[in-house]
Amino acid sequence: MASLVAEVHSRDPLDEGDDPMQGSGQEEEGEGDVVMPDVTDDDSSEEGEDDEEEARRIREGFIVDEDEDEDGDEEEEAPRKRRKRRKRHHREEETLEEDDLELLEENTGGAFKRKSRLVRLRHHRDSESPPAASSSKRAAIIESSEDDLDNEEEMREVPDIRKIWDDDRRGDEDDEDMSDFIDDSEEDEGGVTLNEEAREARRQEKRQEQLRRKRARVRPEIAGIDANAWDEIHDVFGDGHEYDWALAADDEVEYEEEQLKPEMKYQDVFEPSEIRKRMLTDDDDLIRHQDIPERMQLATSSLSQSSTLSLHTQLTEDDIGGAAMWVTQRISHKKTEEYFTPTGINQHLKGPLVMAVTFALRQIFIEEYEVPYIWAHKRDYISHFDVTDISSRHELLDLEELWRINRLGEQYRNLLERKRLLIGSYERLQVKDEYYEDEILPKIESVEIVADATEWLSMRYKDRKQDAAMEFRFHDDEEPEAIKKRKMPSRISAYEVTKKSIVSKLAEKFGIQPHQVVLNLLASHHVHFVDDLDFNPVAYAEQFSDPDPTKAQTPEELLRKARMIFATELGKDPLLRSQIRGIFRDSARVTVEPTERGISKIDENHPYFNFKYLLQKPIKDMADSAQFLHILAAELQHLVTVTISIPPDVKSNFERRLLDAFSSDNFSESAKAWNAERSLVVQEVIDQHLVPAGIKWTREFLREEVEDFLARKCSEKFRERVDIAPYLTRELKYGEFACSVLAISWGKGDPHKDAITLVYVDEAGRMREHTKIDNLHDPDNKDEFIDFLTRRKPDVAVVGGFSIATLKLSHLVKEMFRGSSGNTDEANWNPSNEPSFDIPTIFVNDDVARIYQHSKRAADEFSALSPTAKYCVGLARYVQSPLNEFAALGPDISAISFDEETQQLVPREKLLTVFEQVLVDVTNTVGVDINRAVADTYYQHLLPFVCGLGPRKAQVLVKKIAAQGGTLVNRDQFIKAGLLTTKIFLNASGFLRVIQDRDPKSGKYRPDDENAPDPLDDTRIHPEDYELARKMATDALELDEEDIHDEHPSQVVTAIMSDKDREKKLTELNLDEFAISLYEANHDQKRHTLNVIREELLKPFAEQRARFKLPLDWDIMTMLTGETSKTLNIGLIVSALVFRIQKEAITVRLDSGIEGSITAEFLTETGENPHKVVKKGQTITCIVIDIRFNLEVDEFNVLMSCRPSDLAEGDRVFRHVQLDDMWDDARHKKDQDMLARKKRAETDRTRRVIKHPNFHNFNTAQAEAYLEKQQRGDVVIRPSSKGIDHLAVTWKVDDKLYQHIDVTELNADPTGQTVGGQLLVDAKHSYSDLDELIVNHVQAMARRVEELMAHEKYKHGSEDELHLFLKNFLAANPAKSMYGFTLNRKRPGHFSLCFLANKNANVQTWPVRVTPEAYYLFDAVAVGVPELCDAFKVRHLHESQNLAVAGGKTPYGAGLRTPARPGGATPGHVSVRQMGRTPNPYGGSQTPFMAQAPTGFPPPPPQAHPYGFQTPSHRPPFPPTMPPSMNPPRPPPPGVWQQQWPLR
Repeated sequence: MASLVAEVHSRDPLDEGDDPMQGSGQEEEGEGDVVMPDVTDDDSSEEGEDDEEEARRIREGFIVDEDEDEDGDEEEEAPRKRRKRRKRHHREEETLEEDDLELLEENTGGAFKRKSRLVRLRHHRDSESPPAASSSKRAAIIESSEDDLDNEEEMREVPDIRKIWDDDRRGDEDDEDMSDFIDDSEEDEGGVTLNEEAREARRQEKRQEQLRRKRARVRPEIAGIDANAWDEIHDVFGDGHEYDWALAADDEVEYEEEQLKPEMKYQDVFEPSEIRKRMLTDDDDLIRHQDIPERMQLATSSLSQSSTLSLHTQLTEDDIGGAAMWVTQRISHKKTEEYFTPTGINQHLKGPLVMAVTFALRQIFIEEYEVPYIWAHKRDYISHFDVTDISSRHELLDLEELWRINRLGEQYRNLLERKRLLIGSYERLQVKDEYYEDEILPKIESVEIVADATEWLSMRYKDRKQDAAMEFRFHDDEEPEAIKKRKMPSRISAYEVTKKSIVSKLAEKFGIQPHQVVLNLLASHHVHFVDDLDFNPVAYAEQFSDPDPTKAQTPEELLRKARMIFATELGKDPLLRSQIRGIFRDSARVTVEPTERGISKIDENHPYFNFKYLLQKPIKDMADSAQFLHILAAELQHLVTVTISIPPDVKSNFERRLLDAFSSDNFSESAKAWNAERSLVVQEVIDQHLVPAGIKWTREFLREEVEDFLARKCSEKFRERVDIAPYLTRELKYGEFACSVLAISWGKGDPHKDAITLVYVDEAGRMREHTKIDNLHDPDNKDEFIDFLTRRKPDVAVVGGFSIATLKLSHLVKEMFRGSSGNTDEANWNPSNEPSFDIPTIFVNDDVARIYQHSKRAADEFSALSPTAKYCVGLARYVQSPLNEFAALGPDISAISFDEETQQLVPREKLLTVFEQVLVDVTNTVGVDINRAVADTYYQHLLPFVCGLGPRKAQVLVKKIAAQGGTLVNRDQFIKAGLLTTKIFLNASGFLRVIQDRDPKSGKYRPDDENAPDPLDDTRIHPEDYELARKMATDALELDEEDIHDEHPSQVVTAIMSDKDREKKLTELNLDEFAISLYEANHDQKRHTLNVIREELLKPFAEQRARFKLPLDWDIMTMLTGETSKTLNIGLIVSALVFRIQKEAITVRLDSGIEGSITAEFLTETGENPHKVVKKGQTITCIVIDIRFNLEVDEFNVLMSCRPSDLAEGDRVFRHVQLDDMWDDARHKKDQDMLARKKRAETDRTRRVIKHPNFHNFNTAQAEAYLEKQQRGDVVIRPSSKGIDHLAVTWKVDDKLYQHIDVTELNADPTGQTVGGQLLVDAKHSYSDLDELIVNHVQAMARRVEELMAHEKYKHGSEDELHLFLKNFLAANPAKSMYGFTLNRKRPGHFSLCFLANKNANVQTWPVRVTPEAYYLFDAVAVGVPELCDAFKVRHLHESQNLAVAGGKTPYGAGLRTPARPGGATPGHVSVRQMGRTPNPYGGSQTPFMAQAPTGFPPPPPQAHPYGFQTPSHRPPFPPTMPPSMNPPRPPPPGVWQQQWPLR
């Protein structure tokens, strides 16, 4: 700043802005533009040059950097800026009008710029946003122009009260500078222009007046004020400097506010989404500037709109060896079989394969070369070339495998990052775990093992982890800043609770640690042996019981918790989980079962029907099809349930191996008991930990495998569309990129609405002309069309449209090309009237053009064209370059379906990744003309797919080239001009063409000429191989080094390329020996590279793509109509509209617009006249019998039949979905029968119309929903699924508990309109009508239910809650017994009687059945609740007596549930009803207990007993004493109980 001020003071005061006219003129420009007074404004063209020259001079002379600016005196800076603000405000008040400026220019001869109301942009030196190209220059000029004002401001006088008489409020210098200013009103008095003498006199008079005023300001007495008066004024008002401190403070506040004002950035103006779209984020800037290929910096595809910066850690040279082994095993199953199996055909090359993979990984992840570079320039290093046998060359890796290695390398890199994080977490725990360090860590080969190891460490050292998280600080350390953390969930698992209890000590007594079990399993023998205890597990567990009886747990419960601890720790082991994943990967099976919704929704024509009943299909058979993804989609729609399992033999084998690793070899009774406990642990580990983890992993693993397979499949089909050359009808000339194309479209083909659109695109890909023609029938329109053809002479015509009418347009166009309206009769052909054109007419795939016509890109390029015309442009461009059209689509490329059935199942990001790989491969195969890319924005879309580049780097490359003239001469300019960084240049240079003039007479260039064109720059040869190419050219021409010493290094290349015998001369070179010599000299492998060099010297950038493929017949029909071979094929039934009737046939039209014909013989069985059978406009049903393609003459016809005999069989056979080989036919038939029954029931139910207030046409669910809001005991009568002779009665027992009773009508009405004469519930209960049934049966049972629920022994809630109540009661009253009733929720209409005899017994449950006349406890009848209680007590006494005599457990399995039925369920009536039928709880006169004897117990003897119930054991002579807690029973009825019990 000091140098700047000195420079300003050293300049001429007149040039420093003392003249207010010049000063204000500069500042009012608002942008710091410097205007010199000596420059005239006569020539506007010279003004700009002078301004630029002056700006340059000022920048070179006295502009200083901002850093130097900051070194100045800060105390001087603030007041100067305040003065500048006041000066600026002062100048704004002195703004001159246009006429004033013209007068000043006339008198001074200087140029004054007009005031421009421009807003200065604020520029912040620390702003993260990139500045504009000229922002730094403009900022320097702005700062210098403001600083120039400081000089004159420093010379200004301080404010003084003596200047209050200065009426115009201007300084002395302002008055002097304005002395030459003459107002127009004074100049032109009376409208007469003054001459020069009069004007000069007026100026002199003005100067005298100003001098007089100045003196008056200095001497107030001249203005009429004496000295005394002036002193009084000074005493009262002061000298004007008393409040300078306040003004200074205000200036300081104003200055601080201005400094604190936030800087304007583009982030404050644009939406974040718009910033990301324009690639202006900080990450985008970083990607642009880093010398790393752009795609390597992205976490996703560059085509993705959500692509983000990858924050990965680079691989090191030490990581490459491990990466190579890891990647090689996963390239492909085929590769593993061929190279790593003893019988593999390439087993001897496994070493070179590993070396090739190592080289590829090093090139990609350390040297940072992309896959196309390796494939094009380093292919020798991924091939095997035996120097001893020069004819043997084996390609170890192909292009697809290179991309696979690239992806696997990224996965390995992520694995290493996760592994490092795991190691860091372990180190923070500050523990020493040998099992982790020696066994787990070396075997981490997947992210799943990393996740398992992290979870295992977290479980094993949870307390240490919490301690490690605490920061160690001294008492006098400053308090750390409080960081607000989110509250973590406080869930504590049952394992954590039990682990902290004393049970964990019991879990340690299994004799072996969990990790030792795993090591035994992996070693297949006992590395670690089990230490057996001498105690039985149950006896040993008793010592861990809580002494508090209220908290005491049984030994069995303690053992269960101990097993849970051990099973959890064993199930979390990473190595054991890795074992189960391997088992699932090799042996998992998938089973699919339809849900209730899926059973009816997935019919035989549904695409999911293929796997509706899939049974135990191996996952290995599902990895190469889309079936599993369809299964997951069906599961997401709740149509099926998916079960993944392993075969029982595989599971049992693994269970046996794990048990062997865990069990003891001793034969003692305690060892056997502990082995039994270990067996339970193994079962719990497998069922609750390993199998669920294996199922979860298998789902994700198989989904990933299938998605990758389908993505590769879509990629292959996409490559078939992209990797093709432009459509050519002739050999292209130099400078031409494609043939000229005429695109023709009729739109939807409506002659009343749609005109024919013509678009012509020339050889360079530019649209030259477009027009519309109403039709091709009128002579004027035909002449216009012929004139268009004659004028433009296209090489090919492409026809497209959106309907089948496009075939008619194609036919008309072909007729116009042939001339004479297609008449080939030579006698009638008149060539003078209608000329012919040899122009092929083709159809092409128009999916890209359909997207383009509605895209923003089309609107920007051709805003004036109609959508149909834009569609034609897309068609023409696709013919000229399919690659360019697909590249221009960007992210929209995923909208095109290359596989109709499976592409929608693949995630969009995966599709974009594989599509990008194809575009990168093909683009680098073809090469990109860099000069054309800079000039042509459409062709520029290929540049991001060049190796090393991307959207961001391509964008900045184009801008740099355009800034330097827009044209490159050679590839050296990429480096010398700073266009590309080193690594990007090495990646991209071999694929960026710099097309040269191929004229051999163009002259020679000096060897040191940096701007000389190089013919090698227009080849696929990499710059690092230029010397090899020159050497080959020299040898081919048989020249010596002396012959080319003074020439340009590539002059010899120009000579060989222009040599007519170049092919012969280059072929004669022995490249094998050349390659061997290079390898022996420098170990360079260049055999394939030498072949490439020879091919490029013969024909640079020769076409390597396949020929343009025209669409097939079905592709054209699908494009025009949307019909496919699945929607329109022989045997399918379709609907058609009759629109033309003839005598022999009728013509119909399908919904898609396709026309079909039905001959009279296929119209009816008898072949009647079509006029009598159908009418025009009628819709009929037809079956397709033949499809005829003849697109050469633009004909497509469908033959149909509508004979009833042809339609009778339907098209089920043709539309039927093929079943999978693993189809479960038994389950399918079972569900079909169930559906048939439901259908019959629905049909029967709809016929029942019974006039009764309680009758409703409800099913079971509807009846329960209806009764939900009703009172207990309310009833619904409804149709039965058993047929017309049955009714179903549903009544509400309790909330959410309903009983369904099946009622049989003995004399049922066949029509179902009335109720039969007798209604039979069972053998004991029959009624004459519905009212009697409701009153005497349903309401009678409801009353008994209400009576029992009102008893004091009834407990509301579930049976488990009653059990808990009984246990709590006896815990509080150990000397008593207790019983109670509750509703049986599993069997409506029944109660459960639960009792607990003493505190050491288990709760027993007996069934109580309710009937209209009584309660039934087994076969004991009780007419009331008191009698029911008595019957229970009597039976319990007998049971106790039997137990005392037998000396064992109570009969019927006391201690569990009373096993009156197999399986331990509560005994009662055994239902034999079929599924879907209403149950009958009253099956007959026999009591429920006698319906079926319990398993394992003999039936009771048939003799009669006085006790009313038969027990299976001996009876004591006298009943035992009743427990004190039970109430004494009431006296039994006479004849039932012979003794009297004491009453209390």
